[in-house]
Amino acid sequence: MTMTTGAASRAVGFEQVTKAYGDVRAVDGLSLELHPGETVALLGPNGAGKSTTLDLLLGLKQPDSGSVKVFGTSPRQAIVAGRVGAMLQSGGLMEDVSVVELVRLACALHPKPFKVDDVMARAGVSQIADRKVNKLSGGQAQRVRFALATAGDSDLIVLDEPTTGMDVSARQAFWATMREQADQGRTVLFATHYLEEADAIADRVLVLHRGRLLADGTAAEIKAKAGARRVSFDLEGAFDEAALRRLPFLTSIDISGQTVRVQSSDADATVHALYGLGVYPRNLEVAGLGLEQAFVAITEAEEAKQS
Repeated sequence: MTMTTGAASRAVGFEQVTKAYGDVRAVDGLSLELHPGETVALLGPNGAGKSTTLDLLLGLKQPDSGSVKVFGTSPRQAIVAGRVGAMLQSGGLMEDVSVVELVRLACALHPKPFKVDDVMARAGVSQIADRKVNKLSGGQAQRVRFALATAGDSDLIVLDEPTTGMDVSARQAFWATMREQADQGRTVLFATHYLEEADAIADRVLVLHRGRLLADGTAAEIKAKAGARRVSFDLEGAFDEAALRRLPFLTSIDISGQTVRVQSSDADATVHALYGLGVYPRNLEVAGLGLEQAFVAITEAEEAKQS
């Protein structure tokens, strides 16, 4: 993916941003840039600083030091101008109104509103237009939050755990819509615990750990950064489990019956040593780590360095 550089081309710019709560630094010298048209996944374990980062981006919190710019202005100025739409997990919904009344209000407040019917259709809530908001299921409430986030022609859409509570078909429809948003030049930033979504959807993956940017790249680059590969095979008859666990370059091993799954920092050497044990592995597969395994490997390695 080709990206331009320079402040003028940035949708978002964090420069050495720090935010602390007492002795805890939720964001610690964070610098990053987002560019128009990118779809970016924000990953990190609990306590990594994802929510604080989004709050700083949306002007809900102010940094202790450093600067946050959205399209070259302050977050508040960008939001007032209608350039940012947000869907937050913590965002409450007015209860004693119908879905269509709430969406109509959001459209009326946006400087560059879309038509109410179009917003409802895009979010998949037309069929529940007259339902009271307090009668919605979790997945329906998420779709209403999405409708509010896309009520107008915003340039940046920020999503915090957007598909929580949605079933598989609703999640697929949601991401199809978000791809359309990015194809129209909008920047999409989403935090998620569904790592398969980040793998399938994001142009770029940001991994936060203790408020710092631990990794930044495509999903493929993040997987490569983990520096390990998966090796799986089946064994027939008796085998020496202790010898398997002593295979070189293992970073993890799981033995379930006759099936063995390992992660290795040098898969070629591990497989060579495996044959040296005098066993004959069947259904041998060597593959790169999935994003979830890479994410775990990267964050565990960082924890080991800091312990």
